[in-house]
Amino acid sequence: MRGLSTAAAVAMLVAVTGTQAQELQYPTRTITVVVPFSAGGPADITARLVADILTRRLGHNAVVENVGGAGGIIGAQRVARATPDGHTLLSGHLGTNAVAPLLYPNPGYDPQTDFEPISLTAEYPEVLVVRKDFPAGDLREFAAYARANEGKLNMGHAGVGSVSYIGCLLLNSAIGIKPAMVPFTGTAPMVNAIVAGQIDYGCDPVLGPLGQIRAGNLKGLAVAASSRSALLPDLPTSHEQDMPAFDCAPFYGMFAPRGTPKAVVDRIAAAIVEGLSEDAVRKRMAELGATIPEPSRRGPGPLAAVVAGEIARLGPVITAAAK
Repeated sequence: MRGLSTAAAVAMLVAVTGTQAQELQYPTRTITVVVPFSAGGPADITARLVADILTRRLGHNAVVENVGGAGGIIGAQRVARATPDGHTLLSGHLGTNAVAPLLYPNPGYDPQTDFEPISLTAEYPEVLVVRKDFPAGDLREFAAYARANEGKLNMGHAGVGSVSYIGCLLLNSAIGIKPAMVPFTGTAPMVNAIVAGQIDYGCDPVLGPLGQIRAGNLKGLAVAASSRSALLPDLPTSHEQDMPAFDCAPFYGMFAPRGTPKAVVDRIAAAIVEGLSEDAVRKRMAELGATIPEPSRRGPGPLAAVVAGEIARLGPVITAAAK
């Protein structure tokens, strides 16, 4: 400590010791998991499962707080600006933590520099659904019809930046069309509009339209993934139907504000990594149509890689759609 006054040296030592003690004692109070969307959707349900894991494994309650608005940006901003001590976390996803800066010139945060990635928690493959009288029975027929009738098509989505918006952007890009895009306040009203015949098609994680597909009120044409969904085992994937570019299984993950101590991040990550292997958690995720990341894909490093990879993959698609 040469060059420092005694008082300054003591102050530095106290600060370091205090930080170490804080890390070792974490958590010291209730953990707030911010979900940047309304209750009931995949982001909310997943966050509640993870909050339960944290509560049981970290010894303090973890509670979910829904902070919706602006396609998830408001909730994400709140966490980005929170005290970086591990007591305020973000249950983010593909939209908030990869796509936002591609769609908005100034979302108020940078997904790659304003958060500490903790771990992937789930991925939710999407499904292409159409009104029940749509003149196509599979993805190939849909593509042919869409190219021939582009000006007549109406695509629904749950808002710019939502996973339904992103999924169908990938579909439209793969086919080479730019249909009319109709926004809704959520995926539930979007699915209802397809059932009512008010719009032609939309994309959504499997669980959302599952009941209407099973009831015959709309048609599922493809799961946007390389593997079939256990909830719709008879529905072919986009890869099986020669359209691998239509691949959308939005990631969901836990993030902390930038500057959160590594020891705290690591402790949260360890709880999630272990908790995702619990039989009850795996069973519940399967019921939701979610895919739990394998152990090698859990933790801070894999989540950071997924965020960077999706930004690189989706950037050209979103740029082209804006032209």
